[in-house]
Amino acid sequence: MTVFLIIGGVGLALLVVSLLLGDLFDGVFEGFGGDLFSGAALAAFIGAFGFAGALSLTLYDNMVVAIVVGLVVGLAVGAGAGFLTLKLKEGGDEANVNTATLVGYQGTAITAIPADGYGEVSIVASGHITKLNARSSEPVKAGTAIEITAILSATSVMVSPLA
Repeated sequence: MTVFLIIGGVGLALLVVSLLLGDLFDGVFEGFGGDLFSGAALAAFIGAFGFAGALSLTLYDNMVVAIVVGLVVGLAVGAGAGFLTLKLKEGGDEANVNTATLVGYQGTAITAIPADGYGEVSIVASGHITKLNARSSEPVKAGTAIEITAILSATSVMVSPLA
């Protein structure tokens, strides 16, 4: 059982080192499995193998069962850690806001827009809060809900108030 606990401790120490020093072991798996195999996945496998093996050895007092249980649990936890680190590396939607695609978006006037004059509006596009210069054919008070009806330039749009 001591050997399994040492293996589990080594896995836990590798996980701490991997988290503190970044992608320490990721270069080891270059060309083998892509981003699924990471330092965190390896450390999770080793730690889970050791601790699950120690637990099953205590419960069943059979070394073969302890090794098999350790391998199964280690593979499951290591695959889960690899999948999670892969998803974290992929990140979210980092698309840039393209003004040309904003027609139809709704937002709020953040400064008053005089008739045939400029004001400012705020919209949420691709997860980004975007502030644009805006014109309107009719006066729009600050705080009014608006809809973008046309694109005037890269930083300005034509809007109309929502009823």
